[in-house]
Amino acid sequence: MAGIIWTNTDNGLFVFVLMTVLGGAAGWASGRALAATWSPAWLILPYMAVLSAAVRFLHFALFQEELLSIHYYLVTLVVMLAIAWISYKSMRATQMATQYSWAYQKAGLNWRAR
Repeated sequence: MAGIIWTNTDNGLFVFVLMTVLGGAAGWASGRALAATWSPAWLILPYMAVLSAAVRFLHFALFQEELLSIHYYLVTLVVMLAIAWISYKSMRATQMATQYSWAYQKAGLNWRAR
C-alpha cells in the first residue's frame, strides 16, 4: 500500500468552505429540482445524505482528509440540508405565487394569501 496516503490531515477552514460552496451549489440545485417537480420535502434528507457522502469523498480524494469521519460527515450533512431546505422553500414559494397568483403572493421563503 505504498501509493495510498493514510494520513489524518486537517486542511482547515478554507478547504471546508471551498468544498461546502461546491457541494452547496449542488444542494441548492437539488432543492430547487425537488420543489420544481412538486416532490415532498422529506426527499431532501436522502438526497443530501448521498450528496454529503460525495462531498466527504472529495475531501478525502483531493485533500487527503479522513474519509470515514462521522463528525465531519454530520457537519457536512447539516450544512447541505440547510442549503437544500432554503432552496426548496424559496422555489416552492415562487411556484405557489406563480401558479396560484390569484390566491397567493410570495413572502420571503413562504407564501401568504392575498
